[in-house]
Amino acid sequence: MAELQPFPPGGRRVDRPTEAALCSNCGELVGRGYPDCAICAERIDDLWWADWRHLLSSTGVQAGTDEELDLARRVLSDEVGAYPWTCTDWALWLLRCAECGGQLGSGDPGCVACAASDAARWAWDHQALQHRRMTPNEHALRVAVAGLRAPHRHRSAALAGWRLALPFLFIGQLPTTSQAQRIRAHILAGRYDELARLDGFCAMASLPDLPWRSTS
Repeated sequence: MAELQPFPPGGRRVDRPTEAALCSNCGELVGRGYPDCAICAERIDDLWWADWRHLLSSTGVQAGTDEELDLARRVLSDEVGAYPWTCTDWALWLLRCAECGGQLGSGDPGCVACAASDAARWAWDHQALQHRRMTPNEHALRVAVAGLRAPHRHRSAALAGWRLALPFLFIGQLPTTSQAQRIRAHILAGRYDELARLDGFCAMASLPDLPWRSTS
């Protein structure tokens, strides 16, 4: 049964920074250019790649081979919790969807196979959070990365929220529910550029209301 699986932790083989820093390539905070900026992508994806690299080493499989693709299929077909969530994601990134040809789980928005694969990945989070094998920050980090890797499947406001959040999720921060709601309200009000200049969730949530939007 899935609940008997070990739920090995993911994303913990690489030390994360403690402060958000500017990317030397895109000029944004590291992570905000993900996945288009090469350096942002390298820094964020390294959390996933370190776990996948360990799995390759432990199974004697070489990267870039047909055996690696077979391993990816085994990871996705095994019980939930048998592998780190980072390995589940990496396996999805490696494989192509047989129906739409896109990256499995991130292909055409109308593709049933991709929708099923994307939905299946979140079973790990639901069960691991319940059993305290995953932190809320790790869950939020995973959601943001998965969303930004499939921008054609999400609304622009959601993408903006994930771009704003990723640099701070990367260093271990997590917004409260009220902070997240207020930041989203600012995004919907067209204040992304103002939010992007602020340092952290607290600062973004504390952005003053525009005078003509305040209530008397």
